[in-house]
Amino acid sequence: MSRISSEQGKAESMTATQHLFLVGLSGSGKSTVGRLLAERLDKPFLDIDALVEERCSQSIQAIFSREGEAYFRECESRALAEAVRRYQSAVIATGGGIVTRQENRVLLRAAGTYIYLAVQPETALERLDAQRAEALGATPTIRPLLAGPDPLAALHSLLDARAQLYEDAHVTFVTDDKSVEQVAQEIIATVISAGEIANDPHLLYVKRVQVGGGYNVVIDWGGLGRLDANLRMIGLPPRVFLITDQHVGSLYAPALIGKLMAAGFKPELLTVPAGEASKSQQQLNAIYDWLVEQHAERGEAIIALGGGVVGDLAGYAAATYLRGVPLVQVPTSLLAQVDSAIGAKTGINHAQGKNLIGAFYHPRLVLVDPATLLTLPARERTEGWAEVVKYGMILDAKLFARLEADADMLCSFAHPVALQLCQIIGRCIELKLSLIEQDEREQGLRALLNYGHTVGHALERVSGYGALLHGEAVSLGMVVAAAIAQEAGMFSKASMARQNNLLKALGLPITYDGSARAADILAAMQYDKKVSNRQVHWVMPRRIGKAEVTPMPADLVESVITTFFDKE
Repeated sequence: MSRISSEQGKAESMTATQHLFLVGLSGSGKSTVGRLLAERLDKPFLDIDALVEERCSQSIQAIFSREGEAYFRECESRALAEAVRRYQSAVIATGGGIVTRQENRVLLRAAGTYIYLAVQPETALERLDAQRAEALGATPTIRPLLAGPDPLAALHSLLDARAQLYEDAHVTFVTDDKSVEQVAQEIIATVISAGEIANDPHLLYVKRVQVGGGYNVVIDWGGLGRLDANLRMIGLPPRVFLITDQHVGSLYAPALIGKLMAAGFKPELLTVPAGEASKSQQQLNAIYDWLVEQHAERGEAIIALGGGVVGDLAGYAAATYLRGVPLVQVPTSLLAQVDSAIGAKTGINHAQGKNLIGAFYHPRLVLVDPATLLTLPARERTEGWAEVVKYGMILDAKLFARLEADADMLCSFAHPVALQLCQIIGRCIELKLSLIEQDEREQGLRALLNYGHTVGHALERVSGYGALLHGEAVSLGMVVAAAIAQEAGMFSKASMARQNNLLKALGLPITYDGSARAADILAAMQYDKKVSNRQVHWVMPRRIGKAEVTPMPADLVESVITTFFDKE
């Protein structure tokens, strides 16, 4: 978790400028984390030590040996100032001693976001030793101030001397026991929450929902940092109840709460365990207990910050507490942004099936920030593509073709594809809203949105919730549904191959190697919401971009499912 310096939670912690400066001991991860940040955020990466060596045409070790530390510090300061002047927005990894000069500290605070990567000396030395071991015969970099007989003692001494200077940073991230990926995720999340990620007017879309009382779906790259402004626009009372999970909360809650407090809101925070198991009566009751203890009032909003689990769970709590309180959906996963946060479905799971208990309940606002996808683990980013492919399969052949053409690029989720992500998410939301506005409570046309979900939900249940992510199960469900349609003569083999190839290209599973058996899948399907007169009604593709809801012959369904799940 990050620590905001100065008073905890103050929004002052970030500046309005563009550079990201990384400071800390040697071995804190400044260069490795910096390179990953630069890649994700589409910024240049600069290493001050490398710039000094380039300007002086000699190594840091040689500069120290021939000219002394004072000369090196002068070169270092000039390199920092030049980097700030030459680049409008960059990730800059500084030397460990950059903070020892006051003019450098002033520049770090004034010209960007000043980030301290904190590490214990023992961890730093382990990392430096590992780097030397990985040199494989190349001449390793020797830090001049660590070249003595006891480098650990030297690191402790340097930390003691510089700790207060490091902690003057805008924000601190502890890097011990964390991967480079984890540290980068935390930094990006804090930058987003504080409203400091680069924004562009072309990355802002507003979709009006013409059901319920009417409300906006706002798609805004970096919009999480503007949540306070969006809340003010809908006129909510200052006290708000933020519900999130452990993973999302650890990334976003500290900076976001500070931003809300600075804007005059009074946020209360509840964190639930991450994962599908939290969509339970037990967790719902825990939310009720918390709201009652806080004396939450009918006009005060619940904000659901997280993926589909948090959105469904917190949404159902909002629908039922005091017979309904305002709800704001802030989805942070691709799956939730294109699907579960849109359309007013809320609910929890039952032991016998997924989403069997719930209510239709429209939010007052949906704020979709695709920049939050930069902080998701790869598997959770990938699963969301299943719902995107679904829209192409059932409603929009042009969207499907765009996904085929751009699959490799879209899988990166980095800042360079921000515009494409915003456009694709916006198109998926438009498609879903077009169905919802015709069939708000899923009495007919809206059932098309369940393509792949009949087998997908059954597979999630029999596998044990969490063994497969929802999008992974839906991907397999679409493979099975297309195979049933193809065997029935409704769908061409070539189109089925296109679907499966796209799913695979986006990193989704198209074959199953788990322990679930066909008989269990078939039994679990009887709890599907589309069962009528004890007969499952399937969403069947007719061609890419066109589908229909229809019963299918039981023997054909059983044959395809048995072939897919019981290969031996």
